[in-house]
Amino acid sequence: MGRFSAVVARTETTLRPTEARAFDYVRFIFIRAGTAVLFGDVGERPVRAGDVVVLAPNTLCGSHPEGSLTTTTIYAELDYLVDQTFWQHADALVDRHHAWEFISCRFPDSAHIVHIGSSRLDLMLPWLDQLVELSLDGATPEHFFRVQACFASILDALAPFFDAQGTRPCYSPNLSPSSRYFRPVRIEAVHMRRVLETDMTRRWTITQLAAEVHLSPSQAHRIFVQAYGQTPLGYQSMVRAREMARLLRRTNLPVQEIAGRVGWNDRSHAARVFHRLIGVNPTRYRKFLDDIRPRGRS
Repeated sequence: MGRFSAVVARTETTLRPTEARAFDYVRFIFIRAGTAVLFGDVGERPVRAGDVVVLAPNTLCGSHPEGSLTTTTIYAELDYLVDQTFWQHADALVDRHHAWEFISCRFPDSAHIVHIGSSRLDLMLPWLDQLVELSLDGATPEHFFRVQACFASILDALAPFFDAQGTRPCYSPNLSPSSRYFRPVRIEAVHMRRVLETDMTRRWTITQLAAEVHLSPSQAHRIFVQAYGQTPLGYQSMVRAREMARLLRRTNLPVQEIAGRVGWNDRSHAARVFHRLIGVNPTRYRKFLDDIRPRGRS
């Protein structure tokens, strides 16, 4: 879709469903008109005019429009956002690594949807349209400051709608800008991800996963890390932990049985990995849920 650029914007109108795709950029999707249901890593989430969807890098997202859907999407390179954050909070942050930690803690989830309303969106449309126009010619030095000014104005208008929350990092940098292109994640990486999610209980090896997508083990490992910021087996652990959390929320099954259902036969090992990824051990997670559930309901 073009050479690397720190900020790219596109406006499109669609009447048909779009497949779930992932990009190695942060995406800001402004819903200008219409309604739709998003799907993919975001689950199934309805959106309407006046909504803004913010997606972390490598987050799969597609849409089912309900009629016509018009959006403007800004693709922002994560390293660029880290730099902006560092200078924004230069009095409090030590270096770019500290800025990275700050962003990860503030936005622990891979997807955020906020409703800014049509009135606020209307105020932002001139900046959005100019950013799209400037993006059509590609990344040129002559347009850099105008692009930066438009993007900064948009972020300034969005800032009040995002509150600091969470403490768990969710993504990590993995490529330098000089080696990056503006393009979707390779389909082999998406297929491996789906295999790991579909058959989470299997003890996969990188050799087995590579055979699934007809690549060498080293190639399979490389494109997966590039796409999702972690190794395939690390991703499988995350999938198991998420499913374990879901079963803890929705069933009364013993922790040992739940661990076995997601592919961990050793309860102690399951508890350690669950604690590392979720932040608490399974027993405490369930107790917390019991404490916050409404009382006196059948």
